[in-house]
Amino acid sequence: VTDPDAEVRIQAVKGLREMNDPLALPVCLSALNDERWEVRSEAARTCGVLGGGGAAESIAVLLDDEAEWVRHNAALSLSRCGPAGIAALRAAALGLDLPWSADALWPEVVRTAAAYRAAAGDPGELYIRLQISRGGGPIGLDVALADRPTFVLLVQSSPLNRPDAEARGVTLATATALRRNPVESLDPAWKTGNYLNSVLGLREARARGADDVVMLNLRGELTEASTANLGFVRGGEVLTPPLEAGILEGITRGVMLLRIAPGLGLRACEQVVRPEELGGFDECFLLSTTKEVLPVRSLDGHAFAVGPGTVTERLRGAYREHVRAATAATPGRRL
Repeated sequence: VTDPDAEVRIQAVKGLREMNDPLALPVCLSALNDERWEVRSEAARTCGVLGGGGAAESIAVLLDDEAEWVRHNAALSLSRCGPAGIAALRAAALGLDLPWSADALWPEVVRTAAAYRAAAGDPGELYIRLQISRGGGPIGLDVALADRPTFVLLVQSSPLNRPDAEARGVTLATATALRRNPVESLDPAWKTGNYLNSVLGLREARARGADDVVMLNLRGELTEASTANLGFVRGGEVLTPPLEAGILEGITRGVMLLRIAPGLGLRACEQVVRPEELGGFDECFLLSTTKEVLPVRSLDGHAFAVGPGTVTERLRGAYREHVRAATAATPGRRL
């Protein structure tokens, strides 16, 4: 990471992330001060993987970096750094002075979920969304008009994949009428309630007979589906479009890259994917909390392998086992 060539330093930091060895953290921390923003950006991601909470203080400094991608990757890494990282994010979150802690919000989640179950008679898995806003006030765009931060909890029955979709896979179509919001305008990595881009893309895909849409960015690269990340299989390699393509860094996507695929002995990486390359992939799948690992049987007419014996099937089984283990390890968070 001290090589005079910036590209070498970038690849070195990426290599440390793939090694996933906490002993490499001190070396990576030094790269957080690199003169090139590209190196600092990759270092922010890698330190989050290697250091956890122990790296939070150093990563948090980059939340004020002059480069947007550095700030972006610093925030994403802090979200994985446990209580220390979350505390740093709370202090910087969109300029909001949030008056609640995670521990204070949890009883509200429990109470709201119980009220839903009582009203709906639903004993099954729940979908819970916490939405935070700056608050209410007079009509206008100035954020100073908002009185105080507030939150809303939305609870419903967790949507399940159709049995036929899990068995046969879903069909996807790339949107042609519009592209994914550019990172420089409205970053798709921001977890907001602004779904208009996806709504319009999905409407086009459905009109063409597909189950879901795949959005291209302004460079013509594949990004993600309407509410899910994309994954592909080529030989024994699992890959997904990179964050720089303009996507949400989904939790399921991260678990797949860092734990599930490596745990099965598969190489996992990020890679730019263009439409003309689709014929070179063996399998395709969607990734999200509700969809889990959902097989795709075709994308714009390109057929993919689906069913028993596929890598996607192995990934889905391993992911579900990971969820069961994580749930058993946190009994205090069960509703």
